[in-house]
Amino acid sequence: MADWLKMTACDLGRAIGAGEIDPVDLCEAYLEAIGAHEYRDRIYARLTVDRARAEAKAASERAKAGVRRGLLDGVPISWKDLYDTAGVVTEAGSALLKGRVPSTDARVLQNATRAGLVCLGKTHMTELAFSGLGLNAVTETPPNSTNPDLVAGGSSSGAATSVAFGLAAAGIGSDTGGSVRLPSVWNDMVGLKTTLGYLSTEGVVPLCESFDTVGPLCRSVEDAAELTAVMAGEPAPDLSGATVTGKRFLVLETVALPDCRPEPLAAFEAAVARLQAAGAEIVRGEISEVAEAMDLAGCLFTSEAYAQWHTEIEANPDAMFPPVRERFRAGAAYSAVEFIESWQRLRQLRAAYLEATAGFDAVLVPSSPILPPNIERLLSDHDYFIKENLLALRNTRIGSQMGLCGLTLPTDTPTCGITALCEPFAEAKLLRLGAAMEEVVRG
Repeated sequence: MADWLKMTACDLGRAIGAGEIDPVDLCEAYLEAIGAHEYRDRIYARLTVDRARAEAKAASERAKAGVRRGLLDGVPISWKDLYDTAGVVTEAGSALLKGRVPSTDARVLQNATRAGLVCLGKTHMTELAFSGLGLNAVTETPPNSTNPDLVAGGSSSGAATSVAFGLAAAGIGSDTGGSVRLPSVWNDMVGLKTTLGYLSTEGVVPLCESFDTVGPLCRSVEDAAELTAVMAGEPAPDLSGATVTGKRFLVLETVALPDCRPEPLAAFEAAVARLQAAGAEIVRGEISEVAEAMDLAGCLFTSEAYAQWHTEIEANPDAMFPPVRERFRAGAAYSAVEFIESWQRLRQLRAAYLEATAGFDAVLVPSSPILPPNIERLLSDHDYFIKENLLALRNTRIGSQMGLCGLTLPTDTPTCGITALCEPFAEAKLLRLGAAMEEVVRG
């Protein structure tokens, strides 16, 4: 059973289909592992034990009757604590929402439940999803799976670590400026940022609705493809026969490479070299529109986030970790004119970016320019928190600002990854590329 906790979600699904694993036994194996784990309370905000057991029993009966609902029917996964769960507290990592109990499940959770997935529980996250580091001084800070003294990345920190520590077969997170991709890379997993609107955010606690997206954190590209398809309520893309041979990639030199720390940069360059050796064409270039778009991020993200939450924040400001609270409050400095003008300009920059990259299969960047920082230093050094948070989110924000879908893959260096970016709503294409890339880039 210990091996079950290390298997991909798809491999577990195949074993259930072959009669080698009973969903009830699988669910109990995960619940037992969670209960015995030293970091259980730092990873899971709350478990949904009765629900998980009931869903596993139903999946078991379907498997025995030969009427499974799909590949992942009976596979247990975790959900970030901003996905509404009917009758279960959903607080989005914030004391401002303490005791909030929704009456219905989020739409993507409804879709996953219909497909037979088992909901193990809700995972810790950063406050209202507004930090890329994974630090939460108000609730809990999940430990990095490679070193518990380091942050796990955020804001989907518990989603990542639930999988990395073998406490879920996959995790569902959200990504506004990097919140799926950062915890994925810092815990050596696959993470998919979907295009805005590709997956429903109905019943998802918002941060910036103009940027909020839903995405999986998992052990393989196949898992990412199947989980995304389940949440979308559509068939998964065919990943068979995918290859990097003849594919044309642009290594983006604007914004993404300067100031990268040595380890992430070396891991990225090694992965790029492996892609080239495997038959991919690598082109290096700059796109000036990316730099200008990044300059607009402060206005766009903080203005919308503060507009969303200012009433709750100012009613109880001491309930928040000060660096996160002040990040929200920064949005008050911008006028409506600045916000609207920024959006008008960003739409122009996005169009120019798509024109500049039209001849490439994907754009490549290091998933993060830094390694995961130390928890205690982040708590004690305000300037360090601000600096590392902004730098951690820099490369992931490229995909968010340009409105793209993005897939981060592990490399052969722990906590260092490579990200492929594709045009909006090209998830099927991106996942096929990812399936071809994942073994190559690890060496």
